[in-house]
Amino acid sequence: MTTYTARPIDPRTLKELRLTDDAGRRAVPLTDDEGGSPLRCCLRHSTPGERIALVSYAPLRRWAAEHGADPGAYDEQGPVFIHADECPGPEGDGHPFTDEHHTVRRYSAAGHILGGRLVEAPEDFAAAFTEAFADPDVALVHVRAVEYGCFLYEVRRP
Repeated sequence: MTTYTARPIDPRTLKELRLTDDAGRRAVPLTDDEGGSPLRCCLRHSTPGERIALVSYAPLRRWAAEHGADPGAYDEQGPVFIHADECPGPEGDGHPFTDEHHTVRRYSAAGHILGGRLVEAPEDFAAAFTEAFADPDVALVHVRAVEYGCFLYEVRRP
């Protein structure tokens, strides 16, 4: 059985985003009074009192730059929550943020969308990844929130 690993935003990128985000704005730290914000640095929900920042992130653009691809019109950026200060990253493995419906969006090595799948139950993630990577043209997938369309994490071909 293949294991599909949820990848948080990498530490080097987090360091950059904490200074200036992918929209060119300075990050503004805040105290999360309520908790529950999905943190893309450690792939868990924030707890009340944590210092976080809401920044603009372009995950496909950054992936494409690493791989010599040009996503063209598929390049998008959107809001993500991260810790305002360095954090240790995820604890354990598995698929985070499974408490709501998500889409598993497929991308080619050229950075173009190849389709997607709605995932409604936590136990359906493995099948969605298996289905996605059964297509040899799929290089990576993004897991996104259905309600807002926000990027949650990336899974690359094993």
